[in-house]
Amino acid sequence: MTEYPHLFEPLDLGFTSLRNRTIMGSMHTGLEDRASNFERLAAFYAERAKGGAGLIVTGGFAPNIEGSFYPFASKLTTRREARHHEQVTDAVHREGGKIALQILHAGRYAYHPFSVSASATKSPITPFGARALSEKGVRRQIRGFARAAELARSAGYDGVEIMGSEGYFINQFLAPRTNAREDGWGGTPANRRRIATEIVRAVRAAVGDDFIIVYRLSVLDLVEGGQTWEEIVALGQEIEAAGTTILSTGIGWHEARVPTIVTSVPRMAFTEVAERLRPHVDLPVVTSNRINMPDQAEQALAAGQADLVQMARPWLADPQWATKAESGRAETINTCIACNQACLDHTFQRKVASCLVNPRAAHETQLVLSPTTRRKRVAVVGGGPAGLAAAVSAAERGHAVELFEAGDDIGGQFALAMRIPGKEEFAETIRYYRGELERRAVALHLGRRVGVDDLTGFDEVVLATGVTPRVPEITGIDHPMVVTYPEAVLGTREIGERVAVIGAGGIGVDVTELLTTGASPTLDLKEWQDEWGVDPFSPERGGLKDAHPAPSPRTVYLVQRKETKIGAGLGKTSGWVHRAAIKAKGVHQIIGAAYERIDDEGLHITVDGKPRTLAVDNVVVCTGQESVRDLVEPLQAKGVTVHVIGGADVAAELDAKRAIRQGTELAASL
Repeated sequence: MTEYPHLFEPLDLGFTSLRNRTIMGSMHTGLEDRASNFERLAAFYAERAKGGAGLIVTGGFAPNIEGSFYPFASKLTTRREARHHEQVTDAVHREGGKIALQILHAGRYAYHPFSVSASATKSPITPFGARALSEKGVRRQIRGFARAAELARSAGYDGVEIMGSEGYFINQFLAPRTNAREDGWGGTPANRRRIATEIVRAVRAAVGDDFIIVYRLSVLDLVEGGQTWEEIVALGQEIEAAGTTILSTGIGWHEARVPTIVTSVPRMAFTEVAERLRPHVDLPVVTSNRINMPDQAEQALAAGQADLVQMARPWLADPQWATKAESGRAETINTCIACNQACLDHTFQRKVASCLVNPRAAHETQLVLSPTTRRKRVAVVGGGPAGLAAAVSAAERGHAVELFEAGDDIGGQFALAMRIPGKEEFAETIRYYRGELERRAVALHLGRRVGVDDLTGFDEVVLATGVTPRVPEITGIDHPMVVTYPEAVLGTREIGERVAVIGAGGIGVDVTELLTTGASPTLDLKEWQDEWGVDPFSPERGGLKDAHPAPSPRTVYLVQRKETKIGAGLGKTSGWVHRAAIKAKGVHQIIGAAYERIDDEGLHITVDGKPRTLAVDNVVVCTGQESVRDLVEPLQAKGVTVHVIGGADVAAELDAKRAIRQGTELAASL
């Protein structure tokens, strides 16, 4: 028996079956682009198959060079390329899993000058304009999809997923936003849908009846000039008739100015859209986006909102997601916090993707936590992300680990981050590590500030002592109105109605969002939809409406010395969300400011050579951090082996991704 009977019910597809209702959604890891990395890719997918994924969908492979993301990016066009995939499919099948190859044509999202689309347009996220395809060119693209599917079958895949969502090539034909054609591939909704149905029909003819075809259907474009709901339903019915096996729901174009997968998006934000589609088709319907734990997946299935649940990043965070849930160990899941920092941000930087909370993701053959051959006594000082990762990973290898934390609880900077509106998910990481400390028998000492003598008996000492806020040299910095960012976040100081936040890095932006959100920091779904202008039931194209964010309870000035844009160092896929949110709250953003003094009148600054006084009740200082390293030299003088990681190593902009990776890598080397 399982707590999640709907989630772990097999799904009979007629010619084959899936062992449960989970789909590991497509994620481009960067390993797909070189055949030399396919051994690593095979290990990555095999670990998820072993962890119980019902169906795995690969990262996207282009059906031709025109459709590839960038020069020499992943594609499947030849028998030789297909043979390399056999090591991937064999590895998954050995673990009892099923895997489908995603066929993804970038269209105008391609980063090369040979991109093609329905019409001659340029996307706002790429430097190249796309040329319009001729009738012959359209037919060639359709044949490319069919050929890629045929090659996928020859390589041992159980199916393919046709990417018709997220604003890619097929989606570009479907929407009048990007399709200005007047021939048989445009001009009317039926003609715009034609390419999708003909691709499915051609793929089905190429692979036969006993092969899974998943179609990723854009059910909510979230852009002006997108599809109407009637057009989406008609497309779903037409591609069902053309031979699709499963309908997967996709949300939003990449160029949409509505966040869809970042941590501030409420959980299960889009299950109602899948539920709305389900009565119109007879195929299994997949819901997706911001579902990261089994209780949500079970809830969606039990309520009849969908037949399957697709999750992508949660499988990065924990490859054993399904087996843990099915065996009653959901509390041991390393939860995806939707930060995007090591997955999507890496992808857009042309780096190999991984996971902030699980740096082994896509590095399974390189970062190995094998059992130790010599058990050591290891002391870890500091219970933030770096220390927790080091302690848990070292204990997993078999070392005797003691963790010393001067505060009254673990978490470090994550314990602050989880209090920021939209970052509540960070508490899940602390919950995970709290459980792992107990399960791995790590001796935890809270409220214990250790000295040199306490640490001299250990074989290895790991200093993860973190950071302390930097105090800038400003006249009046000791004025009573000045508040440190930990005081502001923890609520230990009362904050007035007019506030200046100095320092506009990640922490300054976070504090600003906290100060402008008010007493109820956690948005419910309706409030979030109002804030971003989302209406899944809108009769208008794209599912949009006028945005009406709740007003800020405070007047806030966000000030920085640099002349770069606010939050310039934030991640590519999430930074714009934070900047848009604070702009919507009416935050006064001031760049290139010189801090002169703080007194009873407020914060005195100079901008563009002109003096200015911000009459505020409080000044919140977010001007960086300094490493806490006071134990390093005394321990080294005693001959103790010391390893410094996390903020204690580098205190620049706080970086949990680096901290957790450092802790894990260090543990692997002990």
